[in-house]
Amino acid sequence: MPKSSLFCTLLLIVIVFALADAEIQRKTFIIRVQRDAKPSIFPTHKHWYESTLRSLSTTAIDDKLSDSTDVSSVIHTYETVFHGFSAKLSTSEAQKIESLSGIVAVIPEQVRHVHTTRSPEFLGLKTSDSAGLLKESDFGSDLVIGVIDTGIWPERKSFNDRELGPVPTKWKGQCVAGEDFPATSCNRKLIGARYFSDGYEATNGKMNETTEFRSPRDSDGHGTHTASIAAGRYVFPASTLGYARGIAAGMAPKARLAAYKVCWNAGCYDSDILAAFDVAAADGVDVISLSVGGVVVPYYLDAIAIGAFGASDAGIFVSASAGNGGPGGLTVTNVAPWVTTVGAGNIDRDFPANIKLGNGKIISGVSVYGGPALAPHKLYPLIYAGSEGSDGYSSSLCLEGSLDPNIVRGKIVLCDRGINSRAAKGEVVKKAGGVGMILANGVFDGEGLVADCHVLPATSVGAIAGEEIRKYITEMVKSKTSAMATIIFRGTRVNVQPAPVVTAFSARGPNPESPEILKPDVIAPGLNILAAWPDGVGPSGIPSDKRRTEFNILSGTSMACPHVSGLAALLKAAHPEWSPAAIRSALMTTAYTVDNRGETMLDESTGNSSTVMDYGAGHVHPQKAMNPGLIYDLSSYDYVDFLCNSNYTTKNIQLVTRKYTDCSRAKRAGHVGNLNYPSLSAVFQQYGKKKWSTHFIRTVTNVGESNSVYAVTIKPPEGLAVTVQPERLAFRRVGQKLNFLVRVQVREEKLAPGSSILKSGSIVWSDGKHNVTSPIVVTIQQPL
Repeated sequence: MPKSSLFCTLLLIVIVFALADAEIQRKTFIIRVQRDAKPSIFPTHKHWYESTLRSLSTTAIDDKLSDSTDVSSVIHTYETVFHGFSAKLSTSEAQKIESLSGIVAVIPEQVRHVHTTRSPEFLGLKTSDSAGLLKESDFGSDLVIGVIDTGIWPERKSFNDRELGPVPTKWKGQCVAGEDFPATSCNRKLIGARYFSDGYEATNGKMNETTEFRSPRDSDGHGTHTASIAAGRYVFPASTLGYARGIAAGMAPKARLAAYKVCWNAGCYDSDILAAFDVAAADGVDVISLSVGGVVVPYYLDAIAIGAFGASDAGIFVSASAGNGGPGGLTVTNVAPWVTTVGAGNIDRDFPANIKLGNGKIISGVSVYGGPALAPHKLYPLIYAGSEGSDGYSSSLCLEGSLDPNIVRGKIVLCDRGINSRAAKGEVVKKAGGVGMILANGVFDGEGLVADCHVLPATSVGAIAGEEIRKYITEMVKSKTSAMATIIFRGTRVNVQPAPVVTAFSARGPNPESPEILKPDVIAPGLNILAAWPDGVGPSGIPSDKRRTEFNILSGTSMACPHVSGLAALLKAAHPEWSPAAIRSALMTTAYTVDNRGETMLDESTGNSSTVMDYGAGHVHPQKAMNPGLIYDLSSYDYVDFLCNSNYTTKNIQLVTRKYTDCSRAKRAGHVGNLNYPSLSAVFQQYGKKKWSTHFIRTVTNVGESNSVYAVTIKPPEGLAVTVQPERLAFRRVGQKLNFLVRVQVREEKLAPGSSILKSGSIVWSDGKHNVTSPIVVTIQQPL
């Protein structure tokens, strides 16, 4: 055979086997099944699912599979918020299953990631109050908050059950034993604990049990922290390495907790997350708190949106973190309208750690470093890592192995933020012999600062300060003089102004999937929050950190979300008849947008005023939310109409909602903006017309007092005409519903092709006692 022919033959064989390998590459899929589709010959749905997988006709390619490959295994079955199962399938197998009778849809799995105390007092929740939300709700007693996260460290004092009554009789959950987690780990506070790892292991293989627990026990810290924010007991004294000393308490101190561990070293897998939603709903939780997220996809491909709809349909309030992708726009995640999406603000406390340069200049920074300080009254040599390494990019970021100990030893090192974790940069500097670190934001991070438990003396500064320090170092190098600096740790400072401020990392709108629904809904404390922490993890979160602390200070929308979860439990305890939508409405319509100086809240990243795309309806105000006056309520069928008007197919609506629907009625009734949401958002495309208009129909329910009359105050977006009809709503009784119509008229704006402009205002219904506020947001876009 000629060499060329032999080469072509070999190449063809390689291509065939490459295609074969691609074909047998299995991924996890979630399969929605019609509830009544199971043939009667099978005793359970699981038997039917396994038989279906075994019966898939296979190709010759599958002969390559070894007997050890479990082609027909079901990872999870779902019965409560979702009906179906998950399994590992090749692409062709997924296509074959989707064509079978009784199969509604096949959804590819996503991998999610966690969105990584003074806050009750800052929110106005004080134990000494003789009346108010804590008192009226009995501190949330007998309400159950399910936390879907990295697990829990049950021995923490935040989870003690002292003076709590018996476990609520409605509770059907379990305390699932596992590695280092006996069934006795639960008590009357932590009443349930489960773990879900089958989806994680289906993709990654068997977990490494030397680094994580095959049980509900938390080997990360994130889940313990979020659970104690939502419902931690009162603990005194509490602090992290001496910072934030005081009483630690969650939002609903007497609420019960159930931990659902779905997040592992490689992330949080959709099949496991959906299993947690499914079991939590069956167990009897009242609130689900989810500080986890991923990329935004249509709701029918989003396991979190699907699981949350099923939970909401069962009367469970679902709060989720907005994500830490800020300060850029279109970064908000967990955007389904049946989920309460929470962004992050700061509280009136910080941890100053200032830099003193050799030229006498003082630069502000923040840190919760708690080890030996730098020598007082001494300045140390200061270098910029990006000017000293062989690879300027890697060394500027202080990546592992990028710093030369001969250059770094005995010096303070300026590192740029990015790629590796903030605390890991400090470890790199310490390994190289540095005595301290200054961590500088990049331009995109702006001026937002997060205090970290560093492993060496270190502080964080904003982008402007970082540039100033680099400039100082450059000037000293040019003058052939050593740049010098030190870091001065100032401890804890309270009553800080301004607060709240929208944090730089908090994800922003507009809503990428449904721009007519304003997201985030609200913001809550999420910067430098003190909460419980496990024994097995150092406060910096890096493996070499052997320090141990009962509490830790973390930042993220992950921390903001459980604040709202706990508040929802308090509101549900005070108002058992309220739906999840009613609770969200109360939180949104009573939220505020001014800081403790009486001015519009600032955007931390720029120092300018923030907007509705940053904070949604505003910062939560728990005491006012207990008595909102009016609420905007919603049922599951309203969400179905919303999906109809979003042009979802009947099949995709069934996939999300488990409901068969005819969209003709919904489309006759109005448009997507007519979902009875507490905020009003419209998007206009300029196609040569000079004027446009739209309308919103809303229904409010009186939850205040009988014989009350509300009058509307309109604060229209600049340059827009807004009318409300009627202008007065007269309620004869509590529970009565009345409708009103909002009409918005827009004139043409001069915009460059592809650009847009945002305008916002509000309408406020008031009876003299209650102010029920709804933001109005109008986006005008100029097509390309």
